[in-house]
Amino acid sequence: MDRFGLSLVEQERVWELRGAGLSLRAVARALGHPPQHVIRYVASTGGRRPVARRRAQRCLSVGEREEISRGLAGGLSSRQIAVGIARSHSTVSREIAGNGGREGYRAAVAEGACWDRARRPKAAKLAVNAALRAVVERRLVEKRSPQQIAGWLGRAYAGDPRMQISHETIYLSLFIQSRGALKRELTRHLRSGRSTRRPRHLSADGQGHGQLTGKLMISQRPAEAEDRAVPGHWEGDLLLSSRPTAIATLVERSTRYTQLVALPEGIRAEPVRVALTASIATLPEQLRRSLTWDQGKEMAQHARFSIDSGLQVYFCDPQSPWQRGSNENTNGLLRQYFPKRAKIGLPQAELDQVAAELNGRPRETLGWMTPAEKLAELTAAPAGPREKRSGG
Repeated sequence: MDRFGLSLVEQERVWELRGAGLSLRAVARALGHPPQHVIRYVASTGGRRPVARRRAQRCLSVGEREEISRGLAGGLSSRQIAVGIARSHSTVSREIAGNGGREGYRAAVAEGACWDRARRPKAAKLAVNAALRAVVERRLVEKRSPQQIAGWLGRAYAGDPRMQISHETIYLSLFIQSRGALKRELTRHLRSGRSTRRPRHLSADGQGHGQLTGKLMISQRPAEAEDRAVPGHWEGDLLLSSRPTAIATLVERSTRYTQLVALPEGIRAEPVRVALTASIATLPEQLRRSLTWDQGKEMAQHARFSIDSGLQVYFCDPQSPWQRGSNENTNGLLRQYFPKRAKIGLPQAELDQVAAELNGRPRETLGWMTPAEKLAELTAAPAGPREKRSGG
């Protein structure tokens, strides 16, 4: 059955391409359809591949129905046909009587009617259980994740199966409005704020346009960066908001010292390279050792950046944001200043003020010193012979 302009074959292809890591727009390009066709189709499923319908073993197969049709054409009785397909004669009699009788029976028509009769939509558990729905809605408003809600229900109502529900059912009730349970507005309380499920493994740029070349991976990064003993090893990323506005964030691993970089010309590789190079140039040489970045296409000119800045770039493994843990945590703190979907195209002077506030916050991980104090302490220490840096 066609849906939103997509044939059954194309619908299957959508999920294959999504599983390969392509974005919805990239999938639409691959299928030769307008993006809205694919976006509407995926939204209608809640971002989850529909479960294929299966025929119960007790039901007649297409082949058996064709044998019934041929038997009727040959003048066989219901009992004779039943013996030929190893079925009860009452099963064959009901099949014939319910699909046009001996004169009007057609295998294809009977097969289609069988699938139509099998459609018995089951009401969603949250739609029929008001008490459970009220608890789930209240916990969602409290910003608990579906996993947390499902786990808590299992403990709080351990003896009551009516109050048990899986986190996947909660997600589907939020994302598929035809289930008639939870209101879509509740999705704003999810951490992601999304209204559809998203595959875990999207391609590096989410568009399927290829990968970065000539990368040095995080496994090749100097050991001194790993233990945070030596300052000058940075983690970086983009803080995105209402496109095309964005900020580049740089966090020093030893001290959590942060620099924010304005990107007034957008997030293409060249303006990002130029802006980052200018920011790194403000640092003393002892703080220019390495930069660890995600595999975003904004770093396509990483080789040129390393030459210009003297900072070797290392890339995280795909879908491994924890390998830039300090940067991820800092980006979370920055959302207090730059909420999602808000324009963040601020001048550099204002970004410097925000960075100064972050660098002036005491941190438990630094023994309640501020990043600025910790950086000053480390850079003031007597400098020993600097180890030769690998890769540049």
